[in-house]
Amino acid sequence: MTSRGGIVTCPSLLTRRPAVGDAVGSLVARVRAEDTLGQFARFVLVGASTTLVYAAFFATLEGLGYLPAHVVATAASTLLANEMHRRLTFHAGERVHWLTAQLEASGVTVIGLLLTSASLGVLNSTVSDASVVTQVALVVTVTGLVGLMRFIALRWLFRPRTVTTA
Repeated sequence: MTSRGGIVTCPSLLTRRPAVGDAVGSLVARVRAEDTLGQFARFVLVGASTTLVYAAFFATLEGLGYLPAHVVATAASTLLANEMHRRLTFHAGERVHWLTAQLEASGVTVIGLLLTSASLGVLNSTVSDASVVTQVALVVTVTGLVGLMRFIALRWLFRPRTVTTA
């Protein structure tokens, strides 16, 4: 290790990246990849982020009752998720309009809203005092399954078709 003008250098650190740096670099490259696994990784990260948004809305509005809180939280987090999927997950910001992305994802979203609302209804009718944490955990579980359906729909059903010419 040498010191030059107040700067300490260590040649071994300059020529070799630490193992943690290599692992982080590999993970970042994997998430940025345009293949199915890269898109799925981004899809999961967006889903996790917007689930936190859902939980914050639901916890804040839970005093209005579980159903109004759930509907408002679902609407807000879904709009955000759809936009993040359009721009980040599928990098479709230039080729898919905002409204188109919202409409394409809305069918699966409605199915998810119905399934999560029914699940919350069953929970609240069987457990008289279910905590907010329990309610959010239930919604996260059901939403995870619906999210997998959504990924399949957005990845394979709504992808741009290539035109072949003969």
